[in-house]
Amino acid sequence: MRLYGLLGYPLSHSFSQKYFTEKFQNLGLLDAAYENFSLPNISELQTILDNREGLEGFNITIPYKKDVLKFLDHASQAVQEIGACNCVRIIQGKRYGYNTDVVGFEQTLAPFLKPHHQKALILGTGGASAAVEWVLRKKGIQYQSVSRTASANTLSYEQIDQAIIETHTLVINTTPLGMYPNIDASPNLPYQYMNEQHHLFDLVYNPTETQFLTKGKAQGASIQNGWEMLILQAEESWRIWNE
Repeated sequence: MRLYGLLGYPLSHSFSQKYFTEKFQNLGLLDAAYENFSLPNISELQTILDNREGLEGFNITIPYKKDVLKFLDHASQAVQEIGACNCVRIIQGKRYGYNTDVVGFEQTLAPFLKPHHQKALILGTGGASAAVEWVLRKKGIQYQSVSRTASANTLSYEQIDQAIIETHTLVINTTPLGMYPNIDASPNLPYQYMNEQHHLFDLVYNPTETQFLTKGKAQGASIQNGWEMLILQAEESWRIWNE
């Protein structure tokens, strides 16, 4: 049996198991399965690696995209530069790390980018934000990270004022704020200063329109959620596992 899976905690919000199970059925792959590895502590991953026969690869989600690096034998250039991994392929016991978030994010964002999108706000500082930063650097878009507490390289939400919102017309939420079941939550931003020049990208896909997106749309901003990105990164994982 060819075994794949998803590492994270908790995994109640995950779409991957359903997606790949249906994919295997559609492809007629009776010898392939996809499981959820919901681990309260990433140290438990070693037990799975040692004991799950047939494990050929797995995806990684919140909160282990950075912590999984210490389990890798080889890391792609993107993983090395980003410091986050969300896809592992296992070949003869060796673990190869990749970042498919960068592929999904870049391809999904591309149709919405306009010449005036020169500066971006990235909400959150986790593993997904690192992939977003990597893509924005590649595209020459300046960005400012935002977190709950300010630091040398990070603004706090309280520091986001009218001038910052008006000049940063690309706003990307990489946090789980607003994800089901906490659908009434949203990043604390002065949405009233947004307009039709703004584009809001929420990596959350459930619900399809978060409060973050709803508030931006009310001001005329274009919006997109993380669903297409999720599909693209899943397909990139499947390509990596089979190349």
